[in-house]
Amino acid sequence: MDLINTAHAQGAGAAQSGGTMQLVFMLLMFGVIFYFMIFRPQKKRMNAHKELMASMSKGDEVLTQGGMVGKITKISAEKDFIVIALNEEMEVTVQKASVTAVLPKGTMKSL
Repeated sequence: MDLINTAHAQGAGAAQSGGTMQLVFMLLMFGVIFYFMIFRPQKKRMNAHKELMASMSKGDEVLTQGGMVGKITKISAEKDFIVIALNEEMEVTVQKASVTAVLPKGTMKSL
């Protein structure tokens, strides 16, 4: 009788160890999937946006996050602001980070 209780006690300990390893494996897989689905694409978007901000120059036609389309007339390198001419009479000062895309030349005329 004592031999049977000892055998059951040993079997229960081994099952818990396997469950712990399975939990660790699942957490590791979740971390890898989370990295490739969330962090990596976000980092690529951030790097692309930094390159976009660095490549802007006077005369480029840009689209802002607010939906405004205009031509860059002034760039302030030290303050990270640009001045965009929406038309001949109106100019707007915005942060460089608010620019979402540099448009092809002539886009403003085609609108």
